[in-house]
Amino acid sequence: MTGDTERSTAARESLSAMRSGTPGDPAGPGDGPPVTVPRLPAREAAEDELSKPVYQEDDPGLLWRLFDWVWERIGDLLALTAGAAPGGWVGLLAVALLAVLLLVALRLRLGPLRRGSRTDGHGDLFGDRPRTAADHRAAAERYAATGQWSEALQERMRALVRSLEERALLDPRPGRTADEAADEAARVLPRHTAALRAAALAFDEVTYAARPADRAAYLGLRDLDEAVRHSRPRLDEERAGAAPGGGAA
Repeated sequence: MTGDTERSTAARESLSAMRSGTPGDPAGPGDGPPVTVPRLPAREAAEDELSKPVYQEDDPGLLWRLFDWVWERIGDLLALTAGAAPGGWVGLLAVALLAVLLLVALRLRLGPLRRGSRTDGHGDLFGDRPRTAADHRAAAERYAATGQWSEALQERMRALVRSLEERALLDPRPGRTADEAADEAARVLPRHTAALRAAALAFDEVTYAARPADRAAYLGLRDLDEAVRHSRPRLDEERAGAAPGGGAA
């Protein structure tokens, strides 16, 4: 037992002396063959070492890496486009500037395309609170008296459609649009088809495209409303023609 302990102690001392290269040793650390480590264990040891959290603290996050990847793809696409465009980057910038100018011109031509009324916020022809045709006409005249032509035109169009509903020429239907009302009214008032559709278009431009109406537009719709109020629907004309003694003389 004591001999084994002495031999183990001697072995450790000898190994320590070989590593430290103490004077008097028969061979120092530089005199023997170089210590080599097999490639696979060395790579695994390096991967284990680099996988420790301390080496990952300064790495960019997933979102930042995604942003870098997208930015690199955009750069590659721009470089490819610039190489294919006449004049390189200068030609690409000229094309981009031309596209921007076309979009600006289109925006100025069409106006702001947004849903919702610019006056009372209703997207449908009528609001939540039902009103009579006379109420809408009175509101239209009040707006017209103060020069609020867009609001006056909207109320006059509502008065026209409500009047047709009150005369049972149109079925009251929530959510009806001006275009739908014009198409349905044209079936019973075919003489006013073009004027009805023009009135619906004017209502849409004011309500949805925020294009201001003028006095002439309002007066034209007011005249149409009055003409429709005194027009005989096609059903009455057909009924009169089918009556005994009716028809052409």
